[in-house]
Amino acid sequence: MQGRGRYADDLKPEGLLHAGVVRSIYAHARILSVDTSAALAVPGVMAVLTARDAAADGLASIASPVHFSTIEGPMDAGTPRPVLCGDICRHVGEPVALVVAETAAIAQEAAELVQVAYQELAAVPRIEDALAAGAPAVWEEFPDNVMLTWRQGSENAVQAAIRSAAHVSRHVIKISRVVAAPLEPRIVTGSVEDGRLVLRTSCQSPHILRNALAANVFKVHPSEIRVIADDVGGSFGMKTGPYREDVLVLWAARRLARPVRWKSTRSEAFLSDDHARDTHLKTELALDEAGNFLAFSVHCDVNVGGYLTARSLSLLRNIGGAAGVYRTPALFAEIRGVFTHSVQTSAYRGAGRPEATYAIERTIDLAAREHGFDPFELRMRNLVPPEAMPFRTDLVYTYDCGDFPGNMRRVAELIDRAGFPARQAIAKSKGKLRGIGFANPIEVAGGPVERPGKDMSRITAHPDGTFSLECGIMSAGQGLETAMTHIAALKLGITPDRIFYAQGDTDRLPIGRGSGGSSSVVVGGSAVSVVVDRLIKTARERAADMLEAAAADLEFSAAAFRIVGTDRTVTLAELAALGEDRPEGANHDRRLFAEAEFQSSGVTYPNGSHACEVEIDPETGEVKLLNYAAVEDIGRVLNPMLADGQMHGGIAQGFGQAVKEAIIYDESGELLTGSFSDYGLPLASDLPSFDLDFREIPTAVNPLGAKGIGEAGTVGALSAVMNAVCDALNAVGVPDLEMPATPLRVWSAIQAAANSGNDR
Repeated sequence: MQGRGRYADDLKPEGLLHAGVVRSIYAHARILSVDTSAALAVPGVMAVLTARDAAADGLASIASPVHFSTIEGPMDAGTPRPVLCGDICRHVGEPVALVVAETAAIAQEAAELVQVAYQELAAVPRIEDALAAGAPAVWEEFPDNVMLTWRQGSENAVQAAIRSAAHVSRHVIKISRVVAAPLEPRIVTGSVEDGRLVLRTSCQSPHILRNALAANVFKVHPSEIRVIADDVGGSFGMKTGPYREDVLVLWAARRLARPVRWKSTRSEAFLSDDHARDTHLKTELALDEAGNFLAFSVHCDVNVGGYLTARSLSLLRNIGGAAGVYRTPALFAEIRGVFTHSVQTSAYRGAGRPEATYAIERTIDLAAREHGFDPFELRMRNLVPPEAMPFRTDLVYTYDCGDFPGNMRRVAELIDRAGFPARQAIAKSKGKLRGIGFANPIEVAGGPVERPGKDMSRITAHPDGTFSLECGIMSAGQGLETAMTHIAALKLGITPDRIFYAQGDTDRLPIGRGSGGSSSVVVGGSAVSVVVDRLIKTARERAADMLEAAAADLEFSAAAFRIVGTDRTVTLAELAALGEDRPEGANHDRRLFAEAEFQSSGVTYPNGSHACEVEIDPETGEVKLLNYAAVEDIGRVLNPMLADGQMHGGIAQGFGQAVKEAIIYDESGELLTGSFSDYGLPLASDLPSFDLDFREIPTAVNPLGAKGIGEAGTVGALSAVMNAVCDALNAVGVPDLEMPATPLRVWSAIQAAANSGNDR
């Protein structure tokens, strides 16, 4: 712990102004007028800007085009997001005016004095509201509120299998809406420096954000915008952007010729941060008499909110996970994007992967209960065996390697499945309900499938024996600095403290993937591996010249070359000094450096098996997490401590959504869970120690053999926890429960079962 962190709010530029945002109080309304006179009269207020000012300055709406192949053919969809709403508001919290003042307190005071006259309109904040007959349209272009219908797989084969199956299990499953709630809220500072727009922000993908701002908002070449991100206190997919506040501070800074900062409050975060999940599923699983899977289908209605973003409908790119790790012959998926009067939804840890896994894993448990199978044994019966690899599913994915049965056998040992009946009996004797749940997640990383990821790195050797490593990825608190320097240090044969790591500045490298999709090590780490190899190759040629030896006669270790069989050596530091001493125009570059882009030859498929044990107090409905075990095949494990940390955080977030978290709107679109007083998050005291095991089966699609781990914990935990909760409730006649399994919801389900005579 060195205290050297530098976060977005630590920057204190000279002349800094502060921004406050006036937000819509209605989910659906027409703006009749905006009166800024009282706000402008407040001492210290520098400007109050509205949609009229944006139009006068020629400021474009945020265009976030999304490209899909639908049943009607290719689709380029876009719903322009005005930086300030001047006509129709489509969710509570939509920005209407911007106040810029000398202090944040003045900006907030003045924002409360802006008078907005609205004509409130009927709202459809939830999926079922938007799909109801005669529902008001969120967008006139989509009168039924369905933005697209997308299909994949073999519908005819699935229906044929269902008709001939001995057992068919059909279920409606709902996945709750959540918010990312990172430790550090969104903070953005806009300025104009040397004629360029500069955005300093807490974000996870600076290059992606810069390119979007340049192409979709300001209509300039990317070189005219610089995005800088220092340390980031959590992101989880939510901090990719562009957000309207990103544009607003840049616009205000350009108008006022002073830097402008907006810092989200927690209440604003609930109203304006991208939400996630919010998916309704209809599933069908067909089985033969013995329990072999014959077919699986899933229909998904996804709430996209009032606007599309570049990451809307991430489930489309990750629905392949609904195939699971099972050898189901026929698979089919249908996804509908549904507009509602709510905050836009986007990527959140897993980005469609937890939803896909939940569809199959929850359905397996329900089918097992319905038709008399043991959930664990039913899974084991249907797993893809290792000898079947590579295995192509009916939902596009082709698994290159893995041992799915080995994962399940190992997690059963870790959770002590054999001893569970005895523990369950003890709990029952104390008046408690004990349940066990399993889930076998598989996900895609380094994607999308049709376009594997690309990233870039640069490394420079210095005469003092240190190295500068610049990467296009972006750590958001997950320790990528440690991982990347570790990769480079191993290849160089040095300790990581000799490597100085840099990231988060679009001026450093021309491209950068940022962080997301469990791809940082898979793609970014591979770029580091490749660039170090390239540096060593370049240095080898220089060393051969200096030592007057053939390059093939040199061996490399500990950042130095030695002529085989001799004690004649030259270090990279010496070669770097030689390069810097050479005059311009010499045969070699003045610096000893290398840069490289890496694009994977394919995607990877992290997979695993999770097991969860819970205890429920039927008197209060409280769910207690007792034990959690997970086995993960993430390919080569490069840093066990970081891998453990990623699993711990991911499992905690999956548990949180399963048991505590839910964004709730009422019928009018008013947000009912707008603070941590109403929105539950998991606490450290809620979580036991986790039993983790990593089974390293390297992939061949990247030089590290890594598959990715960032989202693995969440992808599995959502299903494992809910399966355990429902297993416990099954003992008192509750067949199913919607997440989150809050005490009130659990207690109510137990009471309803008792009153209906289902109590066992």
